[in-house]
Amino acid sequence: MEKVIVFGSFVVDLMARADRLPKAGETVRGNFFKMGPGGKGFNQAVACHMAGGDLTTVIKLGKDEFSKLATNLMDEINMDKDYVLYSDDKATGVALIPVDEVSGENQIMIVPGASETISSEEVCKLEDIIEDASYILLQYEVNQDANELIKKIALEKSKKVIVNTAPYVDVDKKFYDGLYLVTPNESEAESLTGVKVNDLESCKKASKLIKDMGVQNVIITLGKEGVFVDSDGKSEIIPSYKVKAVDTTGAGDAFNGGLLAALSEGKDIFSAAKFANATAGLAVTKMGTSVAMPRRFEIDQFIQRMDHAN
Repeated sequence: MEKVIVFGSFVVDLMARADRLPKAGETVRGNFFKMGPGGKGFNQAVACHMAGGDLTTVIKLGKDEFSKLATNLMDEINMDKDYVLYSDDKATGVALIPVDEVSGENQIMIVPGASETISSEEVCKLEDIIEDASYILLQYEVNQDANELIKKIALEKSKKVIVNTAPYVDVDKKFYDGLYLVTPNESEAESLTGVKVNDLESCKKASKLIKDMGVQNVIITLGKEGVFVDSDGKSEIIPSYKVKAVDTTGAGDAFNGGLLAALSEGKDIFSAAKFANATAGLAVTKMGTSVAMPRRFEIDQFIQRMDHAN
């Protein structure tokens, strides 16, 4: 198994559930509230760790009570904390998440806080762990100059850089040149390419435009329809596993973390995407984000059971 790094955000999820999501200017009475650890980087790191990845997690926290939600969970599930960074003046980030109890759909507002204050000095201190790793997974909830520097260092060391383009930011397209893989969802793929993604042909068109930017491989997540994968001259949509969704908040993060774990084991991108589909399918059957990530044996049993049923 190869070593991997998740470099990204941590925020505290403040989640409220109601019979429906509010319209603009409307107040809706909620039925449930929960506070828990989250953030795209942290969620993906937990998903990868729980799926069996040999992982180093790099996040940045404030020196406040909210930071303990990260470190306590890391202690609980035996995640390494050697590369947890701290800000002296910025608070730990937060995310406000209203959830529709009927559909499981959600809305999310992120306040990154300490996550967007990662300095070049802090990134440069990661050179040794980058040297030891094979894959580095990035997202857009940290300051982009930190992402660009870690990508530069990683490519100089011939490492494979994966970018989950969420939440979508209109970065310089040069950033995509040399990436091993990008994993947008439908709306992010449209924002990136201008192509409205809704079927296999539109996925292929968007993927070609992304590859023209210098990306080697493309995965476009399509929600309940599955994922489009374009790699080594082959492209197809891999169907999702059908489950009853309770909370879709961390689905994309579960997918990316599961994908990273599978790639680190030597699975090809298509097999890794199938494994990641299962990781995401299990995650949405539970409430929460990081705390909903399934364990490796659960993923393996789920795939076996679902494949046997089909």
